Amino acid sequence: MQDYYWWWWGVAVVLGLLEMFTTTFYLLVVAIGFGAAGFVALAGGSLAIQLTAAAGLSVVGWAAVRRWGTRSRAADQPQADRNLILDIGEQVHVDRWDGPRRTKVVYRGASWAVELAQGQASPPEPGDFVIRRIDGNRLIVERSN
Repeated sequence: MQDYYWWWWGVAVVLGLLEMFTTTFYLLVVAIGFGAAGFVALAGGSLAIQLTAAAGLSVVGWAAVRRWGTRSRAADQPQADRNLILDIGEQVHVDRWDGPRRTKVVYRGASWAVELAQGQASPPEPGDFVIRRIDGNRLIVERSN
């Protein structure tokens, strides 16, 4: 039995406490990896096995948290669902384009950043455009027919 398994568990507790301030789950995953390394040390595993356990669990956990986080963020942002965002399908008028694919317009009494949707001819001509989706504070538009 290795004498420093308490060190692994102590660092795991500290990382777990720090996680409460960050709320990202990444430190929690590392804390779990360090806790597992403490169990390996308690079982008599060598330092190389302890480090492998800590690193392996941390990397696998990070990948899981990243994948879970990306999936949940995508589900929380229905950018192009006409049933949830009533502005989709509405028309805006663009007087001029500031850049090759971006400009600003006044829509519903507020200034909005506008970006031309992928697949649309660039540079676009001024005129009427249809909102296809909303990305943050940008209206993604296409030329109206």
